[in-house]
Amino acid sequence: MTGLRILAAVILPALALLAPGVAEAHLIATGMGPVYDGVTHFALSPEDILPVVALALFAGLKGPVHARAAAVALAAAWFAGGALALGGAMLPPLALAAASAAALMALGGLLASNLAVRPLWCAVVGAGLGLARGLADMSGVAGGLAPLGMLLGVCASVAAAFVLAASLTLPLRRFWMVVAARVAGSWIAALGLLLAGWILRYGAVVK
Repeated sequence: MTGLRILAAVILPALALLAPGVAEAHLIATGMGPVYDGVTHFALSPEDILPVVALALFAGLKGPVHARAAAVALAAAWFAGGALALGGAMLPPLALAAASAAALMALGGLLASNLAVRPLWCAVVGAGLGLARGLADMSGVAGGLAPLGMLLGVCASVAAAFVLAASLTLPLRRFWMVVAARVAGSWIAALGLLLAGWILRYGAVVK
């Protein structure tokens, strides 16, 4: 019993010291400024990264014109959506979570199907994704210079991730390589389906 008391006397204070005073599930403070906070936020948000990668891989398969149209529309709409959120526009948590699941399923399915579309449609899809994710990222965040810097960091990361992912499929010509990219799309769509099931079972626990 004495050993257990000593152990409890050591562990409990240690746990109390390790417990954070403030839990921030949305904003990530890196200590390097709001722009880097935005970069880190995007890097640690699979609900942001996966649809961007799916759209980039699809646009890359279609060609450089499609990729450029989607990249510009995506980054611009992401900034616009974030600016709207900073201005006070908000969507219910359930709507944001449902939009995340829908984006994964739709874009994953688009990549898996490898549909023949015009560049304009790539731009439209990119704009829709950017607007929705920009609203989700900055929803509930008070306006100001720091959140605006974070939004700029997120948008820069979006553009960089899109270009890098699209560059993987732009040069693909061999059939098996194209099939591999399409299989990746099916997995992303499956993740969206899993997320939708999670939302139906447990509610809007993620954005």
